[in-house]
Amino acid sequence: MPNRYRVDPGSTLDLAAIDPRDTGASGDKDSTKEEFAALNVRLEELQELLYAEGKQKILIVLQGLDTSGKDGTIRHVFDRTNPQGVRVASFKRPSEVELAHDYLWRVHRQTPARGEITIFNRSHYGDVLAVRVLELVEPEVWQRRYEHINDFERMLTDEGVTILKFFLHISKEEQRKRLQARIDRPHKRWKFSKADLETRARWDDYFAAYQDAIERTSTAWAPWYVIPADRKWVRNFAISKLLVDRLESLDMQYPDAEPGLEDLVIT
Repeated sequence: MPNRYRVDPGSTLDLAAIDPRDTGASGDKDSTKEEFAALNVRLEELQELLYAEGKQKILIVLQGLDTSGKDGTIRHVFDRTNPQGVRVASFKRPSEVELAHDYLWRVHRQTPARGEITIFNRSHYGDVLAVRVLELVEPEVWQRRYEHINDFERMLTDEGVTILKFFLHISKEEQRKRLQARIDRPHKRWKFSKADLETRARWDDYFAAYQDAIERTSTAWAPWYVIPADRKWVRNFAISKLLVDRLESLDMQYPDAEPGLEDLVIT
């Protein structure tokens, strides 16, 4: 089922035609949650194997409009994994030091090491999204960055990084409900900023920027997946399934043990 969300390289993307409330072939909520729980266990096993083998490198890119569920995805999908081998890198407003370098400098420093899963909570795509919408650079600057990003991700894959990119596709109405819920719950208000309303007012601009970015950077080596995100249980299941399937395809093996351990008895 989740492969139906893949954006084929070179294809034309119409985000508006993709239903954020789509359940695909997920079935009902209860049975899907049971499958998701089993995937959590399997992901725990695969992540341990990835870490033990120490050869593969996994990069997960999470992008989406405000309240689309990037934090929730990390919390639920990676609930059982070992923090020793899973790392989250969040990209917010760049510092003065970062601005003194090229825009990919701070990103490259966070890419995964062997045996590691790194999750980008937002990413280098901000430099063709917010930068474009807020007109922080001239159009010719952000337009040439699509090619930079494709080349950067190609280099990473050539160096052994497996890249999975997920766009969490939320509807404007669902975003409204989630923002209102943050205001209505005192313990959630810390997550709300009035600046969120300014971003929401430019919904169409961000939507267009995402559509262009996904269409122009979904490649054979680093494809995008548009994940319906209005229903959190669909979002979590789809991402878990894609990740587990990809890890299983890597044919990972535990390293050989030291010789002579078969008859060793600890006294």
